[in-house]
Amino acid sequence: MSGHSKWSTIKRKKGANDAQRAKIFTKIAREIIVAVKAGGPDPDNNSSLKDAIAKARSNNMPNDNINRTIKKAAGDNDTANYESITYEGYGPAGVAVIVNALTDNRNRTAADVRHAFDKNGGNMGQTGCVSFMFDRKGVIVIEDEDLDEETVTMDALEAGAEDLEVDGEIAEITTDPNEMGAVRDALAEKYTISSAEVSMVPQTMTQLTDEGQIASMTKLLDMLEDNDDVQDVYHNWEMPDEE
Repeated sequence: MSGHSKWSTIKRKKGANDAQRAKIFTKIAREIIVAVKAGGPDPDNNSSLKDAIAKARSNNMPNDNINRTIKKAAGDNDTANYESITYEGYGPAGVAVIVNALTDNRNRTAADVRHAFDKNGGNMGQTGCVSFMFDRKGVIVIEDEDLDEETVTMDALEAGAEDLEVDGEIAEITTDPNEMGAVRDALAEKYTISSAEVSMVPQTMTQLTDEGQIASMTKLLDMLEDNDDVQDVYHNWEMPDEE
């Protein structure tokens, strides 16, 4: 569930084991519950739910899980009322970090997030301290062994994309956040969508060269992503190539 950070983030996601996958399913289920409670159980009339379902499917969440979660939320059998909270702060060497959470206990979540920053050479800041360094964008990732850069570029722009980058068999497409769903649906007719979600895209990236800082930043991201209340983590660290 890491935020936008170019190809290294995608590679990091690919390494998810079964335990991490189960945690991802739990977090997506929480998004589905919030979307249903806010806009109803019909994805055709609830764009937030439609996006959450697409996100679930791109993460290989079984349809039974998706449908069960929708029915549970629609029947109001889930008693938890989740609140959306965003935290901002700095990692080692001033790396900008944004944390989105859905929680039923904001005091617990705030303490956990603050602890993750403090333990790993960072500090949690005030709202707005780093968000100005990011742009809110729709981010769609296509994976295709036979990807043709010219064709996918034309298709993406015709679908309404703002920009794209192609690296081998992966294309990363950026859109206006309000157009992400429409662009995703249009491209899904021709390509395999690996992921599609509204993200906070960093305007500039920060490199770390000190091994200690790299280790601390990695642990910070791991601690945040392992927290059940944390939905997404966005940062501007240019992560080293793991290959």
